[in-house]
Amino acid sequence: MSEKNSYMVFSGTATKYLAERICQSLGCPLGQLQITKFSDGEFAVSYEESIRGRDIFLVQSTFPNSDNLMELLLMIDAAKRASARTINAVIPYFGWARQDRKDKPRVSIGAKLVADLLSAAGVNRVITMDLHADQIQGFFDVPVDHLYASNVIIPYLESLNLDNLVIASPDVGGSKRANTYAKYFGCPLVLCNKTRARANVVATMQIIGEVEGKNVVIVDDMVDTAGTITKAADLMKEHGATTVRACASHCVMSGPASDRVQESALEEIVFTDSIPYTQRCAKVKQLSVADMFAEAIRRVIDNKSISDLYII
Repeated sequence: MSEKNSYMVFSGTATKYLAERICQSLGCPLGQLQITKFSDGEFAVSYEESIRGRDIFLVQSTFPNSDNLMELLLMIDAAKRASARTINAVIPYFGWARQDRKDKPRVSIGAKLVADLLSAAGVNRVITMDLHADQIQGFFDVPVDHLYASNVIIPYLESLNLDNLVIASPDVGGSKRANTYAKYFGCPLVLCNKTRARANVVATMQIIGEVEGKNVVIVDDMVDTAGTITKAADLMKEHGATTVRACASHCVMSGPASDRVQESALEEIVFTDSIPYTQRCAKVKQLSVADMFAEAIRRVIDNKSISDLYII
């Protein structure tokens, strides 16, 4: 079996657009997979070509609804039963990652549960990007290759040639990520201290640091309803910032997010294409991570290190 024929790439329904780009970068066809849906909402997965003895890469982000996760689990199970040599789950966006600890009594740890489900289904390796918390890698008993969106975001920010640059974190929890960007660019770091009334609702926010006359870039891992990031941008503008941009790995953008971004003080908001974005918002820009995932797949196949893929 030639090296080119030793592996195959398949995709679930929701992430087919990205899998096609990954295959284009790899120079291989997207594998033939059929998902049959029943009238009650149940569905079944079948491979339409032999995968016996092959290294299989299954591309599927597990954003809501939960059908995306269930599709991936069925794809893994079907591959195991079809005698694939190895089963590698390529999960650009790992859903349920915000449930990474018990932050109050009597709650589930969803990220650990999903990791256990993937392992029980039969996955041999996980390739993912910008987990909500790095320690989620430890929830798995199989190797995890953790990529970073900074590989595509940093070159874009460098192309803007912004002077008087300041990197900002929309909350204290994201300060480590933002500090890494600030160190790379050799610029100051600004923090936003927020309190929440409830989930997805910001009560108050204060800026810690100087933004007057600065070009501010807010860095985060995901944007859901965009309440925090737009409130931060508006507040920074009020404090004299020249421009305010935002960049985040995952474009969740649920509910009123698009309208909030459009009406905010943000110049633009930059995401990767780990999650498809179908709404219209002139301020949203997506950068593709297909080449980065394709290179990671190549290195897994060739048993090479992926650590030098990281910019930061």
